[in-house]
Amino acid sequence: MSDLLALAAELVAIPSESHHEEAIVDHLERELRTAPSLRVERVGNNLVARTELGRDHRLVLAGHTDTVPADGNSGALIDGDVLAGLGAADMKSGLAVFLDLARTLAEPAVDVTYVFYAGEEVDSRYNGLAHLFAEWPELVAGDVAILGEPTDGFIEAGCQGTMRFAATLTGVRAHTARPWMGVNAVHRLGALLALLDDYDERRPVIDGCEFREALQAVRVDGGVANNVVPDQATVTINHRVAPDRTLDEAEAHVREVLAPALSTGDELTVVAADPPAIPGLDRPLLRALVERSGLPVRAKLGWTDVARFSQHGIPAVNLGPGDPELAHTSGERVERSKLELVHAALLDLLTNP
Repeated sequence: MSDLLALAAELVAIPSESHHEEAIVDHLERELRTAPSLRVERVGNNLVARTELGRDHRLVLAGHTDTVPADGNSGALIDGDVLAGLGAADMKSGLAVFLDLARTLAEPAVDVTYVFYAGEEVDSRYNGLAHLFAEWPELVAGDVAILGEPTDGFIEAGCQGTMRFAATLTGVRAHTARPWMGVNAVHRLGALLALLDDYDERRPVIDGCEFREALQAVRVDGGVANNVVPDQATVTINHRVAPDRTLDEAEAHVREVLAPALSTGDELTVVAADPPAIPGLDRPLLRALVERSGLPVRAKLGWTDVARFSQHGIPAVNLGPGDPELAHTSGERVERSKLELVHAALLDLLTNP
């Protein structure tokens, strides 16, 4: 095993903000091509390295190479057993673990596909994993997948889906000196917001993991002028969907919850939707990871690219050494102990499935 902290620092030192991943992909490609057991293919700034040993199972290890913009934290700084810098948590520490396994493990007991993809931190139309599934699905096929998103050493199973709704309520314009001649659409939002505030969240348990749905107003728009009773107001609503519901079922649920506050002429529109992912902890490789690693297991309440694997019939979990609470902050850092913890769990899985 390499010095994982130093290896992660090498990756952190290479700037790779979204849309500018070429340099780090060049570096990873050079490193991976030194491993004779790997078949390496590059599609744009997406890199796939595969063993082809004819094993009974194939595990996909995937991680994104891009970071958010810097916030005074460019470059890599090692202080004792801690690495600080942009991407240290999200998710170059996870990439370092994958890279070390790819370079040093020539005869894994399962076939392995290592996927390093671009464009995760920006709009989904730039997502490299989505492009690979759309254009080269055979490159990312497998029985199960592990995404190296920061989890602080927890196994975070599956993920919740996310939906965004726009609820537009109507009214009738009038002068504010004579408000009784109109209907105030902004005031009408009060009843809808009360329903959201009183929302009774579901907490389904799936594969031993408790998910926690949520329904939250995240934006309010309305008003015409300071002396006009507004005839329209819109609230944007975010809904987190547990994996035991489809997006259609989730939409029907939200419409039922909000129906008492909606009238003829109002509109409730789905603006965006990303499906949830089942945990899949009953699959042999993921079950072995949970049982033998001793790592704590919890549900992934946010949305990650594990859902892209799940959509293609590949159950997936999140497992990475970074702390998710430090992701996208100026204080990103990772500890050597967490790098070694995740590395040990994956090495055991690859050598003793």
